[in-house]
Amino acid sequence: MVDDKNKYIGLALAMSSSLAIGTSFIITKKGLMASSHVSSSSYAYLRTPVWWAGIITMAIGEIANFAAYTFAPAVLVTPLGALSVIIGAILASFFLNEKLGWMGSLGCAICLVGSLMIVLHAPADKDVQTVDEILDYAVQPGFMVYVCLVTVFAVFMIYKVAPRLGRTNPMVYISICSSVGSISVMSIKAFGIALKLTLEGNNQFTHASTYLFLMVVAVCILTQMNYFNKALDQFDTNIVNPLYYVTFTTCTLAASFILFQGFNTSSRVDSFWLVAGFLIIFAGVYLLNLAKKNNAEKQEEGDVAMTLLDDEEGDGFDDGFDVDGFDVDEEDY
Repeated sequence: MVDDKNKYIGLALAMSSSLAIGTSFIITKKGLMASSHVSSSSYAYLRTPVWWAGIITMAIGEIANFAAYTFAPAVLVTPLGALSVIIGAILASFFLNEKLGWMGSLGCAICLVGSLMIVLHAPADKDVQTVDEILDYAVQPGFMVYVCLVTVFAVFMIYKVAPRLGRTNPMVYISICSSVGSISVMSIKAFGIALKLTLEGNNQFTHASTYLFLMVVAVCILTQMNYFNKALDQFDTNIVNPLYYVTFTTCTLAASFILFQGFNTSSRVDSFWLVAGFLIIFAGVYLLNLAKKNNAEKQEEGDVAMTLLDDEEGDGFDDGFDVDGFDVDEEDY
């Protein structure tokens, strides 16, 4: 198990991060909605104060998340991102009029159960003494192949797929965010460990690898933010958040498994409950997404019914009608 002190610090930071990020989704969405009424420009949101408030809130959450990866392994921190999905779904029902329903509530409860299972069975983190040790892991063939695959995939999606399908399929933008995000998490963990070791007296800023990881973090986060905002701008929050969570968590855990060559646990019981926790969270997130789809279909049916009713009320004679070219008023009869 993770050292108790580091575990609780990482856990507290991860939960704080989820609260901030879940809230930022709503604020950012409000800003995007406001900007869409003002300008048709795809970057009009940059001039909206509400959008910037959302980005600042998200930045605070990401900083807390950054710190959480320093104290606890990715296998513990990343799945707790489900809390941000829950918070986002609940707040969306209040501030964006996106109904949650009983199925969504059940999904939230299931996510909480899965998160608890992962917290209780999280394995210990790798014992790293210098940032160069992480670089040694990163240059192993397995992880290098993963990085190359992510790079090729992201470039292909950005330049070939996104221009054609980005506005109709949410997975286009989300897959870019998630795949690139998995690389950013590994780099964030490396840079965070470098900061932690430096504060403990072992200066890691004399190592070139520290700056390399920082550069990778900057590039990946900018890419993530750009395409995540595109996804939020085009699609409903309760669709984007669950899909992003599932794909991002899957990619991050895969990257962590490849980088550190396993989850650093020899206990079959812990491994079983970890996998079970992941699957339970995914099921909860799926229910959240399904609940939103059902609500959207009901809303669409209601809109169609109202439109038909308005059309029926509009049928019949007007106050004045034309007979053989002459305007005749009802008052004349």
